[in-house]
Amino acid sequence: MGLAAFGEATARSFFGNAGHEELTIPDSRLFKTIRRSRRSGLSDSTTFDRLGEADPAILVLKDGKESMMTELAKTPLDAWHRANGGKMVPFAGYEMPVQYESIVSEHQACRNAAALFDVSHMGRLRFDGDGSEHFLDHVLTRKVADLRVGGVRYGLICNEDGGILDDVLVSHVETPSQRRFHLMVVNASNREKILQWLTPILDDFPTVTMSDRTELTAMIAVQGPAAMEACKRLFSFDPTRLKYYRAIITDQFAKPVIVSRTGYTGEDGLELIVRAEEANRIWENLLLAGRNDGFIAAGLGARDTLRLEAGMPLYGHELNESIDPLSAGLGFACTLKDRSFLGSEALLKIAESGPSTVRVGLRPQGKRPAREGCPVLDSEGQKIGEVTSGGPSPTLGYPIAMAYVDKANADDSEFKIDIRGKMVDAKPANLPFYKRPRS
Repeated sequence: MGLAAFGEATARSFFGNAGHEELTIPDSRLFKTIRRSRRSGLSDSTTFDRLGEADPAILVLKDGKESMMTELAKTPLDAWHRANGGKMVPFAGYEMPVQYESIVSEHQACRNAAALFDVSHMGRLRFDGDGSEHFLDHVLTRKVADLRVGGVRYGLICNEDGGILDDVLVSHVETPSQRRFHLMVVNASNREKILQWLTPILDDFPTVTMSDRTELTAMIAVQGPAAMEACKRLFSFDPTRLKYYRAIITDQFAKPVIVSRTGYTGEDGLELIVRAEEANRIWENLLLAGRNDGFIAAGLGARDTLRLEAGMPLYGHELNESIDPLSAGLGFACTLKDRSFLGSEALLKIAESGPSTVRVGLRPQGKRPAREGCPVLDSEGQKIGEVTSGGPSPTLGYPIAMAYVDKANADDSEFKIDIRGKMVDAKPANLPFYKRPRS
């Protein structure tokens, strides 16, 4: 039975009435966060500072005075994580499970069967009203004015200098009563920043409303080669009919859910957005549907090693406000021809002259992994760049790393990485490091 059978009132109670909630946005001039580098005891040679997005156990400067932020948000699945052995750590303002049993076993489950990830900490912003597609087209590097209903696109929000404020996914979906809206998923650590960035721009688009749906909903990712077939049992719509980067509003046992064929692991799978109060039931149903296929819950540690193998950039590591999309190798997400958007002039200049640094893949020789911040040198011993992410690859069985290096050295056949004072040879590696087998 489809969502239409429950009427528009049910759909509205899930998606809310856009524009009718007050957005509380702190004044960016009064707040400054200072990231503290620290360990959190992760297993499998993984450290918490590699997981990206600023550690929320931070010092806050307000009117020049330091204070400690101690209250962390919890996702709707928090109780389940704690009851089932989740090792909780502070992450982007939330308490999140970094692992349950081990990062490696959870990583391998995703590659060989399927894994469930609680990604409710990611921000979810809804845009309603005439012209919302033009508003988004104005603030995104990727053209979305022509995004049809059911479409999903990856893009970036840049400042006027072309620096990356965030990388996002934008979906265009329709309720059963043909009410259409756009949904933007942003990185957890950037949610407030993006709200502050977009709010004044809305003044030029008076028919468009923005509402933050993050705390009213939950987001679950189910990823892996067994994910799609198992999920066929759960929804009134067969999700295997979805093409990649497509989304639909359907239902799961009479409760509405946005289903998109997207992910951040390099595997096939789905990402689900549901009512916060329905999160535990749907999470349990997913585990039940995949019980014979090896489904398990996985934490942020495995999500990081999976995305690294897939060569996917992470905000705070490969992406930040001093890096532009072209240097990051994300030119596919920048529609520069015949378009004007925030940051487009700067990006056009970079496109014409070429970026000065580029993102590359590296394979350190031996078993010692390179970590974020390790200097990268050329064969003559001159520093030419820096590692942004690195660690052991559970799938490949050897260390891998991503780095930014000078454009002139991007095609070098040999590199060196300074790993805690020891020079380690490294070979160039194509990105992504891992590609899933095609059926």
